[in-house]
Amino acid sequence: MVLQSSELKFSYPSQEALEFPDVNLHRGETALLLGPSGSGKSTLLNLLAGLQELQQGSIEVLGQSLKELNPRQLEKFRAKHYGLVFQKSYFLPYLSLEDNLLLAARYQGHKPNLQKIHQLFKDLGIYNLRHKKPAVCSIGEQQRASIARALMHEPPILLADEPSSALDDKNADLVASLLIELCEKHQSALLIVTHDARLKSKISKSYNL
Repeated sequence: MVLQSSELKFSYPSQEALEFPDVNLHRGETALLLGPSGSGKSTLLNLLAGLQELQQGSIEVLGQSLKELNPRQLEKFRAKHYGLVFQKSYFLPYLSLEDNLLLAARYQGHKPNLQKIHQLFKDLGIYNLRHKKPAVCSIGEQQRASIARALMHEPPILLADEPSSALDDKNADLVASLLIELCEKHQSALLIVTHDARLKSKISKSYNL
């Protein structure tokens, strides 16, 4: 088991507590987390990624309880074992896509592997954009570069937050297919957090909020 959560609850000040379904993912397995806006999808993603402090329940990644890690240990653990794809790319605007990935690798404590980055860019159809800055790339192209950044160290778990929300049908289908294909290739567990019903045709396993 790569990811396992149990009895998670979380409450913001003056709001009713959010209760979440238990999540269980194996290597190479893909699932959706579905729900309308405001249902707590991003909160659950942040909890699973160790970006939000646990209030109730437990999360284990590769047998390691996140609750047992101090903030510094958790940061190192996340850098080693997670790949994260956010709604926005968060690239540095003055660096090329390639240099953004090289910098991210160094920041996360990984030895930069330019050959692997180039292969991911080829798989994602953006190799010709590797020296371009984010501003001259489309949202879909930036999203594909974000996927490359998340997968470049072959993490055992990939969490993607609304990766298709800003894309048209064609590009949403492309991004979903690429995520599934690359996670199968690298045997990464994949959880896509979304309210986009178009992805249901691609991924049968789902959790609902």
